Amino acid sequence: MLMERYHDLIESFVQQNKLILGDNLVGIYLHGSAVMGCFNPEKSDIDLIIVVENSLSDEAKRKYMDMVVEHNRKAPAKGLELSIVKESVCDPFIYPTPYELHFSNAYLEQYRQDPDEYIKKMKGEDTDLAAHFTVIRHRGKVLCGEEIDKVFPYVDKKYYLNSIWLDVKDAASRIAENPAYYILNLSRVLAFAKEGLILSKAEGGEWGLQNIPGKFRYLVSSALEEYQANSEFSPDKMLMAEFADHITARIIDAVCNNY
Repeated sequence: MLMERYHDLIESFVQQNKLILGDNLVGIYLHGSAVMGCFNPEKSDIDLIIVVENSLSDEAKRKYMDMVVEHNRKAPAKGLELSIVKESVCDPFIYPTPYELHFSNAYLEQYRQDPDEYIKKMKGEDTDLAAHFTVIRHRGKVLCGEEIDKVFPYVDKKYYLNSIWLDVKDAASRIAENPAYYILNLSRVLAFAKEGLILSKAEGGEWGLQNIPGKFRYLVSSALEEYQANSEFSPDKMLMAEFADHITARIIDAVCNNY
């Protein structure tokens, strides 16, 4: 569905990367919901990793970001999310992983208001890249460039686990902000901690329906429905907090037993 609906956008994005990055471009890789069978234009972004051989100049970054902002206008509601990384941090893998440039809708206004400052500061390390590289290695798609196994080695399980754990460790205090996000993410983190499964949020929810106690299954099924069908639900805050505490404790217990 994604490649059909957004085929022109992705093709244009790839071609512009080739023009701007030239011989410095190693490859462009699609990951996230787009390759994991649960892409929803109303809920999902288009997740991309761009690998380069050498660092980018500020001038190249400015040109690149202007191109990204233009393509982001044609993207789904949550936009494009991408990071540019050097090939040398992919193999051997470095954690936390350095990146050359990052963009998502959350930073769009920041770039518009002060492009030079954005380019100067939007470089650092990102623990999320361990999870992104793992998904690329297992289920990613090459949009152009080198094959996945030539660029991305297997990421040690401890780095992947830490990456996804950092996303949910504060769930008990934050779950009411975005119930479906935390319910499904907690489920998929538990699935990895217990069984080593690398799942999408939707797949994590499906796993949760089979492996999480019955009193919480309404939360999981409702979160799945909201995520997949754009429905809305207003779960009981006390039940959500209890769910977050219960799943967090199970994750910690599974980690202690398995890692």
